[in-house]
Amino acid sequence: MTVLPFFSDSRLVDCRSRRFLPSSVLGRHYHRASDRMLHLHQSILLSGPRITHFVLPRGATAVTDTTVRFSMERSACCKEKLFASHSTHTPSSQSLACLASSEVHDPSTRKDDLTFHGVSEKIVGVLGGGQLGRMLCQAASEMAIKVIVLDPLESCPASAIAYDHMVGSFDDSATVEEFAKRCEILTVEIEHVDAATLEKLEQHGVDCQPKASTIRIIQDKYLQKVHFSRHGIPLPEFMQIDNLEGAKRAGDQFGYPLMLKSKRLAYDGRGNAVAKTAEELSSAVAVLGGFERGLYVEKWAPFIKELAVIVARGRDNSVLCYPVVETIHKENICHIVKAPASIPWKIRKQANDIAYDAVCSLEGAGVFAVELFLTRDGQVLLNEVAPRPHNSGHHTIESCYTSQYEQHLRAVIGLPLGDPSMKTPAAIMYNILGEEEGEQGFRLAHRLIGRALSIKGAAIHWYNKPEMRKQRKMGHITIVGSSMGTVEARLNALLSEEGGDCQSTDAVQLRVGIIMGSDSDLPVMKDAARILDAFDVPYEVRIVSAHRTPDLMFRYASSAKERGVQVIIAGAGGAAHLPGMVASLTPLPVIGVPVRASVLDGLDSLLSIVQMPRGVPVATVAVNNATNAGLLAVRMLGVGDPDLLARMSQYQEDTKEDVLTKAEKLLREGWESYLNP
Repeated sequence: MTVLPFFSDSRLVDCRSRRFLPSSVLGRHYHRASDRMLHLHQSILLSGPRITHFVLPRGATAVTDTTVRFSMERSACCKEKLFASHSTHTPSSQSLACLASSEVHDPSTRKDDLTFHGVSEKIVGVLGGGQLGRMLCQAASEMAIKVIVLDPLESCPASAIAYDHMVGSFDDSATVEEFAKRCEILTVEIEHVDAATLEKLEQHGVDCQPKASTIRIIQDKYLQKVHFSRHGIPLPEFMQIDNLEGAKRAGDQFGYPLMLKSKRLAYDGRGNAVAKTAEELSSAVAVLGGFERGLYVEKWAPFIKELAVIVARGRDNSVLCYPVVETIHKENICHIVKAPASIPWKIRKQANDIAYDAVCSLEGAGVFAVELFLTRDGQVLLNEVAPRPHNSGHHTIESCYTSQYEQHLRAVIGLPLGDPSMKTPAAIMYNILGEEEGEQGFRLAHRLIGRALSIKGAAIHWYNKPEMRKQRKMGHITIVGSSMGTVEARLNALLSEEGGDCQSTDAVQLRVGIIMGSDSDLPVMKDAARILDAFDVPYEVRIVSAHRTPDLMFRYASSAKERGVQVIIAGAGGAAHLPGMVASLTPLPVIGVPVRASVLDGLDSLLSIVQMPRGVPVATVAVNNATNAGLLAVRMLGVGDPDLLARMSQYQEDTKEDVLTKAEKLLREGWESYLNP
């Protein structure tokens, strides 16, 4: 901890947290540091190091007219910290300030005179210090990458953990230019910045990622639509409108409902209005602030799901896509994200291809969020693109090998892109939105967080915003698990009035489904259940007839994957249609158990299972051998479960020891005594 004595108040300031420490700490730190401070103070007066900025405690006044906030250098290579000491040159007791070590504010000194040991020597500047900037800083800290932020709020979410925080407006040209001098790469966590300033900076050699041209395109939604239309990206039909007559012509052409949108400064549902009839056009225009705001219209997209793809583009033009997710909105604000989206593979590929093409049409490196509509007739249409990390990618922190935030840093710096694939079968992200204003809103949010702490697989992210407002994004919770059904059940438990019981939620987490055509098969199929009990594998047992209850069979097979089932064991006697029919309805592995019937000794069932047509595989075991079916299910699950695989190895070792024990007894006692103990 770096501390500075403020003699006027007999307290210490922790320069990293910028908070006053109690006077009781003074004795502990001051006497050890006093001689060293005096020596340093004399050195300052003699050598006159470059001191360009000050950081003041709240309530203190500045020595100069302009002050810029900064964090003290926290690098391991910094062997000395400079302290401001009390002297006759201090104008007043309130104007004392913590002096920055000179390497913090002189980029040339950083690059030429210091030794770096982090992943990258480059200092990344971020325009914006909201929750996205905060999570960028968190990812940066893991790789010792230095991230500084520019944000007008002194207590913005990123301020507490950024390497440096400059207080100022990120859409003010002069401020952005001053900020750019302190970093080697400039990026954004919000696209509503001054694109003209970025273009000017690029002309003077500043490295902006993504490029200013991309920011200019994206921040004007109408210009964005024109751009993607020219590149052949599928979009809802759109049209610029300048007056009410133009809006009515658009309504006649596109029909109703009609989506009206502001061209600029629109996000989280702001800047969108729907006119259900021609009579509602005037009120919709008024809601958006009038035609002088710059409006356009889109043909209503009859979507059944909203999808999103996070795309990473490196400096070498390498492009990687994260798995497609489904986004669910509440009052036009992203509320829940499901990863991966429950859509056919063909739709996933179509969504990935559109996202890939859209990002490739833009310039610069970084992470891009591509929002999409899935329509009733199976079309995937681009909604809009964000040139930065995005709400739809929050889940990647816990669910993917490389989070979108680490990926963005890799991309803009020029490091190799990381693996975007998911390391967990399913994840769900829930936005914590303000329910009430002020303290009551905080209490409700903290109550939800308290419940989340008892939910298995849940990770809590609180943005530490100082002010609570309705529908404001205050944090998020990500839940990971073995299936979408599992994580949805945990989320439902979290959101229930009672707060949920994670123990009871996990007790019903299924992994294997045991089904049979009739209760007459149960005496055989119970052996599979006993094996699963021995290995502590959760399962369910159901009677599902392929002939008598085909609708039930269809529903069971179609829903098994979403409910968390990973393997199905299907017993069948007689014609043995159940295993094959179920296998045709689910992508899950199916193990058929031929059950001996009153005739043919189960051979008909065995032959029926092994003669499934190409494309519908069904594994099988010997007649009546449900024990092996249970063991095979455990082995299948063990491929992705190290604990289960170890238990299977132990099971094999135990059976080996059992055989050796019997062999030794036979050898020792002889066969007659062995048979007649």
